[in-house]
Amino acid sequence: MTKAQLQHAISSTVFMCRFQDADICCCRLPDFWSIAYDYWQYPGFPKIVIFAAEVAAVSGSLKSVFMKKKVVVLTGAGVSAESGIRTFRDADGLWEEYRIEEVATWDAWQRNPALVLEFYNKRRVQLGTVVPNAAHLALVKLEEKFEVQIITQNVDDLHERAGSANILHLHGELVKVRSTADDELVYNIGYGEIGLGDHCEKGFQLRPHIVWFGEAVPLIEAAADLVAEADILLIIGTSLLVYPAAGLMHYAPARCMKYVVDPNSLPVGGISKPEVLQMNAGAGVPLLVNRLLSDN
Repeated sequence: MTKAQLQHAISSTVFMCRFQDADICCCRLPDFWSIAYDYWQYPGFPKIVIFAAEVAAVSGSLKSVFMKKKVVVLTGAGVSAESGIRTFRDADGLWEEYRIEEVATWDAWQRNPALVLEFYNKRRVQLGTVVPNAAHLALVKLEEKFEVQIITQNVDDLHERAGSANILHLHGELVKVRSTADDELVYNIGYGEIGLGDHCEKGFQLRPHIVWFGEAVPLIEAAADLVAEADILLIIGTSLLVYPAAGLMHYAPARCMKYVVDPNSLPVGGISKPEVLQMNAGAGVPLLVNRLLSDN
């Protein structure tokens, strides 16, 4: 069936059905199964089964022609680094100044909440001084032809500011804070600061809306479900060392096309035949996006 024929079929939503050798009826696809049920007792039943398979094939073809492919993008610190946000694991990263145990665990919050707040206040203020880079902007362009879902390990808001429509933050959001007593009480404070004595509406101290080391990742199952539906998977600027996020790539279906953009050699042996662009995100992502747009 040609694309023109498929377009005609979907515009009319009418299908010709042959039941037995002489019976031919015209029906809309949603009505097919009720008609088929009425005919199941007749000798034409095998033909109905065959026709049902044909309908399934046509429906799959219609989906491929008229529905956008799903692109799921896993992004990590390497995407934000080119906007001037310091990463944690690089030689000059934040862990050179702060130990994980001091600022990014629940125990740290219990021991010295003032230090934890100071750490995230500095990061929040700095976030307000940077802008999205070429990688962020290229991913927005990808939405012209694809259904795009961003799953990011980054806590900044650069994907939002670039204009991406669908973003899932695995590890929280820096521009938000939440109640220490009620996780549902979340407040957007932008690039401002909070201190000891800043309370939620129920009177409890506010904390950064961040998933700290050792805490559960509430959205990991939702992220896995999104990856499982991907037609194309992009892995950009992530070390693939932080779990459970690093395990998401294994949920991609076998038919999914997979691309990795990162200047470093990454442990991607667990996924089948990814195409690797060993480049920084700012250079590699626009290149890949332009290629995907021209090929589809």
